[in-house]
Amino acid sequence: MAGLEDLYREIILDHYRNPRNRGELPSPPARRVEGFNPLCGDEIVVYLDVDGGTIADVKVTGQGCSISQSSASMMSAAVKGKTIDEVQSLTRAFKAMMSIHESSLDGADAEADLEIDGDVKLGDLEALRGVVKFPVRIKCATLSWNALAQGLDEQGLDEPSPA
Repeated sequence: MAGLEDLYREIILDHYRNPRNRGELPSPPARRVEGFNPLCGDEIVVYLDVDGGTIADVKVTGQGCSISQSSASMMSAAVKGKTIDEVQSLTRAFKAMMSIHESSLDGADAEADLEIDGDVKLGDLEALRGVVKFPVRIKCATLSWNALAQGLDEQGLDEPSPA
């Protein structure tokens, strides 16, 4: 297990040292959404360019701890080029992974939340799984995801497309 934890640590540090999709997009047409965690001072700004129901481009700026900045980098890489429905499924799966600790404390079946989007592959985002061991850091990891969800909501893209 130590080998896997080392790999996850390296992935997090790589995204922190070499953030993906760092920068800004012209706003408008891109949607600009700010996220702030007053408990630790993390700041994230997410820029979304949605074209025809797909995240055509996404950029992230901000400052904060390695967890918040790495999570933002991983989030931007994971959602770029995906449809809104895919992004929403990925967001639900990521937030379910981040809430396992809380579910476990409540005596709930922690895996039940993940089955909602069990076919969603988290990829590098799995590296953030260890954050749930430190409940105060969960907000750091989910900050960019909450900003993303807010941006889609404000743009009127929070509803899944009809099947």
